[in-house]
Amino acid sequence: MTTSFKLNLRRGAVVTGKWKHSRYRVERLLGEGANGKVYLVHADRGWCALKVGMDAIDLQSEINVLQALEKQDRKQTYLYEVDDLLGEDGKEYPFYIMRYVRGVTISDFLDKNGPEWFPLIGLNLLGKLAELHRRGWVFGDLKIDNVLVADYGYVELVDYGGVTAMGKGIRQFTEIYDRGFWNAGTRSADARYDLFSFAVLCIMLHEPKKLHALTGGLPQIRSTEELERLIGECKGLAPVAGWLRQALGGQFFDASEGAEAWRRLLHRRDTRVKSAKTPGWLKGLAAVSAVVLGISVYWLLRSGI
Repeated sequence: MTTSFKLNLRRGAVVTGKWKHSRYRVERLLGEGANGKVYLVHADRGWCALKVGMDAIDLQSEINVLQALEKQDRKQTYLYEVDDLLGEDGKEYPFYIMRYVRGVTISDFLDKNGPEWFPLIGLNLLGKLAELHRRGWVFGDLKIDNVLVADYGYVELVDYGGVTAMGKGIRQFTEIYDRGFWNAGTRSADARYDLFSFAVLCIMLHEPKKLHALTGGLPQIRSTEELERLIGECKGLAPVAGWLRQALGGQFFDASEGAEAWRRLLHRRDTRVKSAKTPGWLKGLAAVSAVVLGISVYWLLRSGI
């Protein structure tokens, strides 16, 4: 989903806030979503991310979420500044400045570093979701573009436009990852909504073309059975197929429970495929087991799972 407004900030352009007069030099576009565009910018404090939108009310809702998260987690800085900028068209656009998260998408990280990192990244992503769930929030718009991976499989969530208080209607979502799109439940914010999206994300990493092909049918015939069939056909997902079916069926209470089940599954010997065509990440797992185990324990302890 992309933005409908045509504001473009060129590389090298300097954005000056109307009210606080802070200056930000634009480096490049990082991404765009349903309610704005995000740019990498440089300021006195260093590299930051600038999100600009057209609808001040819509963007303010997102700012409110970031402020609430910051109050709950004093160790994390989510928001630096809020202001307006003047576009080349003479119109004013609201923007806010947040911390810049270094990293690449999961798919890019796995392409570069190998599929053996998939289990650790999945575990760390579940840990991030668990932090939100414990504080009463659902991420909502979980997709490959909104998850960045850095060195050693460290995971960060970006673009909090879909973050929603539990019990409310999901604020922002991407259809293919959406539980409602697959007729598998409502768009009410609960922890199971994120876990459903997580399962679809895993399928997307392994079978993107086949997954997209499923979206062309009539809306009323979409179902999790189609997703489960795709899981069963994918050898790369065989070791976690049971877990994914549970997530699609809403059988985990929250991401903490899902993370614990994922961690147990990775240590089971019977998850290893006996065929000569063993998934690459299982072959590599033995070689990096000491590293993966150490990093897993560190991030699990940090996340409090």
